[in-house]
Amino acid sequence: MITPHMDLQQLFDKNLISNALTYQAYLELTEQLVAESKTSGPNQSAPYVHYTKLNLQRMKRLNKTVRIPDQLVKSMIKKATPWTWITLTEPWCGDAAQCVPVIEKLAAACPQIKSVYLLRDEHPNIMDAYLTNGGRSIPKLICVDENFDEVFTWGPRPKHIQQVMNGLKQSGITEIATLVEAIQKAYNADQQASMYAEFEVLLNEIN
Repeated sequence: MITPHMDLQQLFDKNLISNALTYQAYLELTEQLVAESKTSGPNQSAPYVHYTKLNLQRMKRLNKTVRIPDQLVKSMIKKATPWTWITLTEPWCGDAAQCVPVIEKLAAACPQIKSVYLLRDEHPNIMDAYLTNGGRSIPKLICVDENFDEVFTWGPRPKHIQQVMNGLKQSGITEIATLVEAIQKAYNADQQASMYAEFEVLLNEIN
């Protein structure tokens, strides 16, 4: 969590926001990495390269299939002032592949929201201000208003998916490939319902 004394205006300076990736640029970066059999960040291992390829397919599928519920769109339009949504992500991250296209669709549904994306490993100072249980878990969405005051944060995954993950680990399953496959199946079964519900709660909590 952000510390109360932290200067968000300094953390998210205007040059950084203006030079951040749009969703289209993020998608094109992922496509380029896949074409070059690479991934983002320092870990260029074969599994990460493979996950990046799978994630590109998932994002393209979600780009076509995600439909934001009308009630959620109404809630966002009602509550949003000029907001900037800053999402920390990486192309190799399975949770990001499932959540980032939904985040983008949510933002695109409201004219008051500008959505930008930052690569986690290129912005450690920002990531370390938004750790989850001490870890650099992504995706992480930070919503700030026009004065760079924090409105809310979300991530790195819906609570329902986290519960699935916890259950797998409690069952003694720790092999990464097995966990990844099980979590992706959970996302597919959930059909974004958990994300929609959590964003509705976040919006309702805003005065």
